[in-house]
Amino acid sequence: MVEKLSPVSAVRNVRPWGGELSDILIDGDSISQVVAASGAPIGAGEIDGRGLLAIPGIVNTHAHVDKSWWGLPWQSYGGVRSTDGRIQHERAHRDELGIPSRELTSRVLEEFVKHGTTAIRSHVDVDLGLGQRGIEAVREAVAAYDGGIACEIVAFPQDGVLRRPGVLELLADAAKAGAEHIGGLDPAGIDKDPVGQIDAIFALAAEHGVGIDIHLHDGGSLGAFQFDLIIDRTQKLGLQGRVNIAHGFAIVDADDARRHDLLQQMGELDISMTTVAPLRMKQFSLHEFAEAGVRFGFGTDGIRDLWSPYGTGDTMGIAWQFARSSGVVYDDDLRRVVELATSLGAPFAGVQKNDLTAGSRADVVLVDSENTMDVLVRTLPRELTVGGGKLLYQR
Repeated sequence: MVEKLSPVSAVRNVRPWGGELSDILIDGDSISQVVAASGAPIGAGEIDGRGLLAIPGIVNTHAHVDKSWWGLPWQSYGGVRSTDGRIQHERAHRDELGIPSRELTSRVLEEFVKHGTTAIRSHVDVDLGLGQRGIEAVREAVAAYDGGIACEIVAFPQDGVLRRPGVLELLADAAKAGAEHIGGLDPAGIDKDPVGQIDAIFALAAEHGVGIDIHLHDGGSLGAFQFDLIIDRTQKLGLQGRVNIAHGFAIVDADDARRHDLLQQMGELDISMTTVAPLRMKQFSLHEFAEAGVRFGFGTDGIRDLWSPYGTGDTMGIAWQFARSSGVVYDDDLRRVVELATSLGAPFAGVQKNDLTAGSRADVVLVDSENTMDVLVRTLPRELTVGGGKLLYQR
């Protein structure tokens, strides 16, 4: 259970992005000013940052906060090692573990804020066995933070869309009830009907004015074909800036010319991507994505769930994994990766501005670090997390 959170009026004596010693002044849930450190005594509601480095709140752009068994006894990995096999294993055992629930989701959120996460986009299962229960549990757990965590929900059809009659109606109900996005899952690999699934979820999104966030694990030419379908429907239905592709393994499978063409089209339509930086695959190209204007963010995916026992809830750890396996070593590129994990990730969670500047949401994370690059390279512990102008965690 989240205790009553203390409001913060200033985070004093910190180095924003590793710069000069400053005071970050807060008014409600927003940063009002960032000024040179005054040296005045620390007042009520103020935090002494002790010269620590400050970064904006970390953004988890791809989470599953409804699925975890965090805090329960160890659950041995089981089931068939395939996407559909994992789905069936999860369906068989989630009820006995009490998944989903507000209590388990709250434990996941506690780990997130301990690692500096203040904004989240979470896929939440919507299926014939759950209805909207998962979304309700997540909303309740997030609400306990009283605005300290920003969270957008993707109504996620983990068990497929077309192969399970009634799921489309559940997605429509979720959109009507306030889910910010609807999801899809491997239109070819799971539903065996890429045109049918993509047309169905795009029609729902257009009708209800919500975004789309689709899991696309299918690789190779089959996956690239589904990219083509998504690009085409985004343009035809006027959904620019409202479509995200998660995982998208096919984008790194494609040859240079094909990838360049896909990225150019996605940049023009503001189709974004999210990655959990899996070690088994080539990573997104930091520079190719930037040159095409394709936004992407980092996410933890599931942590300690029936799909995998791995995960700590540290999105900066995922950013480290991306950078390390991509061979990122130059200072400018290392800083860019930290920005992707923080300020540039803001739109994925519905946050208009996430920076250490006036007008930004008051999300501040302190780290005992020499500079911004060091925050990433050593994945240093977070010393303090302020979210929405409230103290969420102090080490």
